Amino acid sequence: MNIRNIAIIAHVDHGKTTLVDRLLQQSGVYRANERQVERAMDSNDLERERGITILAKAASVEWKGTRINIVDTPGHADFGGEVERVLGMVDCVLLLVDAYEGAMPQTRFVTQKAFEMGLSPIVVVNKIDRPGVDPHDVMDQVFELFMSLGASDSQLDFPVIYASGRQGYAIREIGDEPKDLGPMLDLIVEKVPPAVGDINAPLLIQVATLDYDDYLGYMAIGRMRNGRAKVGDRVLLAHRDGKKEEFRVQKVLGFQGLKRFELAEALAGDIVAFTGMENLNVGETITSIAEPTILPLLKIDAPTITMNFQVNDGPFAGKEGKYVTSRNLRERLDRELKSNVALRVEETQEAGVFKVSGRGELHLSVLIETMRREGYELMVSQPEVIFKEGENGEKTEPYEEVVIDLDESYSGAVIEELGRRGGRMQEMGPSGEGRMRLEYLCPARGLIGYRSQFLTDTRGTGILYHNFKNYGPYAGLFKARANGVLVAQIESHTSRRDQPSTAIIL
Repeated sequence: MNIRNIAIIAHVDHGKTTLVDRLLQQSGVYRANERQVERAMDSNDLERERGITILAKAASVEWKGTRINIVDTPGHADFGGEVERVLGMVDCVLLLVDAYEGAMPQTRFVTQKAFEMGLSPIVVVNKIDRPGVDPHDVMDQVFELFMSLGASDSQLDFPVIYASGRQGYAIREIGDEPKDLGPMLDLIVEKVPPAVGDINAPLLIQVATLDYDDYLGYMAIGRMRNGRAKVGDRVLLAHRDGKKEEFRVQKVLGFQGLKRFELAEALAGDIVAFTGMENLNVGETITSIAEPTILPLLKIDAPTITMNFQVNDGPFAGKEGKYVTSRNLRERLDRELKSNVALRVEETQEAGVFKVSGRGELHLSVLIETMRREGYELMVSQPEVIFKEGENGEKTEPYEEVVIDLDESYSGAVIEELGRRGGRMQEMGPSGEGRMRLEYLCPARGLIGYRSQFLTDTRGTGILYHNFKNYGPYAGLFKARANGVLVAQIESHTSRRDQPSTAIIL
């Protein structure tokens, strides 16, 4: 069967997961009587609650005799490690751009990663059914973005299609009659190069992501670069630390829609899953025992934010969690490192305290919330940025691009607050009737804890996006917390009706 491997990349909320929903529905993945779930690729509870994609996932559709493997990726730059590790599985990217918002900071981030790997894009101008859109202006923005990223001639010669993921249609030209997503699937088959690989060469696959099953154990998911494999084959797994593990393949799984199914044999070019290994980390290589080839580990951007995780020794310790010891905490963080390639964990001089570094506040907050739901009880410190030393020995810190869309009446308070936090305005202009768009360059530490203040200042109507830009000169000291805090210290009971109460200190 012909195979096409693509990844869908975009800024957050530009419609990736909704578009995948419609592609699955219109390609015949679901049975007529099967229940269809909205945002089917967001299978994680946190993803559904927050309405964002956190983990990259693979699915597959068949269209006119061609299997199209689709990898859905997160839009938040905090989860950029997920994007970086899966782009090696595909031959092309589907870049979604909102027809109303245009190219945003994280559009630049995901596109830059794709270009660094030599991938060519298909541009999808999505949400063209929204009122007030200007698809042609958006295309000018995309072209300027590609030029600024140093795109090659072949990458600049990109095909374009206009779509509405929610309505489930795509058209080649503005003014065409909308029917379904058939034109988009036809364009993918036409423009994406067929998956290549030498089936007669020794086995070679790099683990792009992993899963765990209570029955099957670790599941290595990646693209077959060369060779073939079937159940019972003995293969070699090269670990990060240089150790090598020989194992017998227990299952070879392919993707069909959102489900996995057993394959008699996996061939070069396809995206598959292997089971049978005792241990596994993302980025490791599965290869032939007789003629091994070890691929370099995945290159992932360094963290910019750090926090201390430690055992809960506060007044209410042991009242909520099942796992409360430092050994539990260390084992859980070590397990997270196997799949979360953008995370770093270091032990400190203090017993039971671990320095955990990630790509942003959201990256670490999702980890904390996941651990809390799993029954881990822990304390965390205030997030801090990671400073570095410049070429001339000067102190540098991470800066972020900030894009804000808000009502004109609230712009004064936001401009004042960002100025206090070290932000420098880059651009200001209109964004629809009665609204403004502000672009800033701001130290990352100035944005820590700012989102709640921003929502207060804009009465909940503002939209704030930020994305790591680079390391720049140290911006000096900022004003500390202006308000006091309440800290619960002792739990007791009132004299009336024996109701629980809590003593607090300012």
